[in-house]
Amino acid sequence: MTPASTPDPDTGPGIDAANAANAANTENTGVEAEAEAEIEAEVDRIREAFAREAYDVTPSPVPLAALRREGRKARRRRRTATFSALTVLGAATAAAAVVGVMSARPPLPAPAPIAAPPSAVAPRVPTPKATPTSAKPTPTPVRVVASGQRVDAGKGWKVWLTAEGKHWTGPDGLENSRSVTDGNVDTATPGVTHQSETSPAGGFHSGLYYGTRAVGRVELRGPGGTRTAATLLELPGRPGWGVWYAHAGPGAGKAGLAMYDRAGKLLAELPG
Repeated sequence: MTPASTPDPDTGPGIDAANAANAANTENTGVEAEAEAEIEAEVDRIREAFAREAYDVTPSPVPLAALRREGRKARRRRRTATFSALTVLGAATAAAAVVGVMSARPPLPAPAPIAAPPSAVAPRVPTPKATPTSAKPTPTPVRVVASGQRVDAGKGWKVWLTAEGKHWTGPDGLENSRSVTDGNVDTATPGVTHQSETSPAGGFHSGLYYGTRAVGRVELRGPGGTRTAATLLELPGRPGWGVWYAHAGPGAGKAGLAMYDRAGKLLAELPG
């Protein structure tokens, strides 16, 4: 029996497998290198094509005017925003300063109470007795009556006028008269006459006034400076004379008379 031979380490089956693997790796590496070279060549061709196209393109002009306008608008907006912010900041600062000053100002002292002056006691002055004759009368309108028309003068007295003069009657019914045609009255000159019937309770006073066509009032002046405005009567046509009458209190029998025109000018006076 022939003994088995020992395999050669340099020519055995393991060595053949390793060599086959190395050969396969070398082949793969060559294939990859060829692929990369083809890719780079393609990239170069594409780059050259884009370059040729770019040379044929003419660029449009840059819109400088539009860019400048937009830049100016942007600067204006920034300035406006900055100014508004500064204005608000300034107003806030001023308000804070005013508040600080008002807060720092010391409060004004309260006014000292003013003592009320002692009430003066007015002396008691006796009030004069009010009478209807104590006030100065206002101008009296003249009442025009018909000839012979009897006018109720109050308290039982009646008065009427005729062309001859004045007529009157009292509570006793007796008639009296005062002529303007007997020559005792000068109707060209302002004047007054006075007739009176008195009693302890008072008196009735009457008379003529004449010498004016603008009589304003006739006053009966009694004791103590009292004045009583008389009622005035005339005939139609303004004859230049008329009749007056008035009632007065006790003691007015010696009263005086005064006649004024419508402007308040004294025309005639008859002492009491």
